[in-house]
Amino acid sequence: MLNPHIHLNRIEFIITYACTGRCIHCSQGDHDDCGTYIDGDAAARVVRQTAQLYDIRSVMTFGGEPLLHSDAVCRIHTAAREAGIPKRQLITNGFFSRDWAKIRETARALAAAGVNDLLLSADAFHQETIPLEAVKLFAAEVMDAGMPLRLNPAWLVSPEDDNPYNEKTRAIIAELTAMGVPLNGGNVIFPEGRAARYLAQYFDAAAPVVNPYEEDPADVRTVSVEPDGSALGGNVYTDEIADILAAYRP
Repeated sequence: MLNPHIHLNRIEFIITYACTGRCIHCSQGDHDDCGTYIDGDAAARVVRQTAQLYDIRSVMTFGGEPLLHSDAVCRIHTAAREAGIPKRQLITNGFFSRDWAKIRETARALAAAGVNDLLLSADAFHQETIPLEAVKLFAAEVMDAGMPLRLNPAWLVSPEDDNPYNEKTRAIIAELTAMGVPLNGGNVIFPEGRAARYLAQYFDAAAPVVNPYEEDPADVRTVSVEPDGSALGGNVYTDEIADILAAYRP
């Protein structure tokens, strides 16, 4: 009998907290635990077993910068493709190597693994520390590999607000859309982690912090697996995901 608090349709994997950027808007803080990264084989097993129990509609890999460990990303998405999961998403800042051959090889490996929705994080915040030319090179290789690609910028206050960060983001978007990269809606920054520290002037200190990604703990639709294997109070490196889901209590 399935757990009455679990109604999964999505699996997320945080590949690593290590990152090639040092973005001031990052909700995850300073990325102190940078040495740990997900075990690709264990993660692929989670995908296969969970898909046998629930009607999983999407799998997402992100970080940190997930493509620092592209082999693990590919194992996860290969398992998702083989399990018939229709949406296979990757969020990346596009900067994981300066080696053109490695960039091209990685783009083709992702396409072969079945990634069919690549969200590219490019905006004023990422481009403070990440070279746009390297991101454009990766985007070109992704499109050449035939993989669907969308820009996913971070907006400050709202996409319409005319603050200096958004103005720079619009200029970066213009360069990438000129290459043929379509624009996704992106997301609005919320005040957690580094964003709360460095962008405090843009937020109402009296307003409650609302994380748009938090779920109702009594009605779990997404299971998220951390780089150390943690998930819903268990650990997929030592326990079967079916047992973790069955034992979960809100």
